[in-house]
Amino acid sequence: MNSSSRATGRTVLVAVRAVAVLTVVLGVGYTALITLVGQVALPGQANGSLLRGASGEVVGSSLIGQSFTDADGAALAQYFQTRPSAAGDGYDAGASSGSNLGPENADLVAAIEERTEAVAELEGVPESAVPADAVTASASGLDPDISPAYASIQVERVATARELPVSEVRDLVAEYTRGPDLGYLGDPTVNVVELNLALDRLGG
Repeated sequence: MNSSSRATGRTVLVAVRAVAVLTVVLGVGYTALITLVGQVALPGQANGSLLRGASGEVVGSSLIGQSFTDADGAALAQYFQTRPSAAGDGYDAGASSGSNLGPENADLVAAIEERTEAVAELEGVPESAVPADAVTASASGLDPDISPAYASIQVERVATARELPVSEVRDLVAEYTRGPDLGYLGDPTVNVVELNLALDRLGG
């Protein structure tokens, strides 16, 4: 075997060893370390931010919205409603997407007008009081949050349906209202999935 062949052999051997070492260190060791840190420091987030019902069963995730409607798609009066979703048949985590329709698209304009009328009728408010997030989908189609303004116009309906004092439901909304990230990024939001779960625990 000449010197050129021996050099090539050594190069290949070094490359194979490097791949093996990096696979163990980065593919196995790093993954195991990050998993361990996640489970110790942030177990809830690392496991999907799961939410559990009164009997301990998983009922959803605080990161993914849900539709609170009946089999015909009509809003359930005892629950706060989320914003529209363009993900699959609605809040389908396997089909996350927006409608991708521009603001001047005729279909989108018609849909917004129809939704505005429906929300105003459901909540007993003028159409001018219906917030934008009540009639438009988020970019992901999975956003579990609504604006405090949208939550506010739903309080009386939910309180009436559950036979609870309006003030009690309003206080619960305030409890589940989160301020802007880092105190200044974005707007205040209300997590509808968490809020409705809290309502179920409250009763009514």
